Amino acid sequence: MKNNRAALRYAKAALSISLDQGTAPALEQDMVEVIDVCNASEDLIVFLDNPVLSIETKKETIFKLFSSLSEGSKRLVDLLATNNRINLLDQVAEQFIELYQVQQGKQKAIVTTAIPLTNALEKMILNKARELSSAKLTLTSIVDPSIIGGFILRIGDLQYNTSVVQKLDTLKRELTQTNYSA
Repeated sequence: MKNNRAALRYAKAALSISLDQGTAPALEQDMVEVIDVCNASEDLIVFLDNPVLSIETKKETIFKLFSSLSEGSKRLVDLLATNNRINLLDQVAEQFIELYQVQQGKQKAIVTTAIPLTNALEKMILNKARELSSAKLTLTSIVDPSIIGGFILRIGDLQYNTSVVQKLDTLKRELTQTNYSA
């Protein structure tokens, strides 16, 4: 993601204002909708990044596309447009949701496994995640066969890695660093 620092600043400002005004839940819903549409349409991202199109055209398109935006969201889009940063809308939305979730005591736990999770595995991993964090957790699962087995659990900046690949790498490092004499 480009300009992540700028997106974070706008998201922090939007969160602060929306918390003061009591409109944070509505703004969060709008930001979820923005992310859903942006993830579904790469064309929208290309459209917002297009330097040939005017800022006014981009802003009008956003307002037409998201006709049910709250007043806070409209002001945020106006601010991004005024500062020629409307191309950051999806990034600001992601940052806002992340900041708001943390403010609400919620956190996303991302688990990567070699095979899809069964209900029993999901419960086991969620229990392990609860040992590592006191926040209300939502579990997101990613399947990556390259880890061979085990799982990698990420909660914020914390990572718990029990993957077979990690264990093999550790073993390889230990074997190459140890001097054996016969």
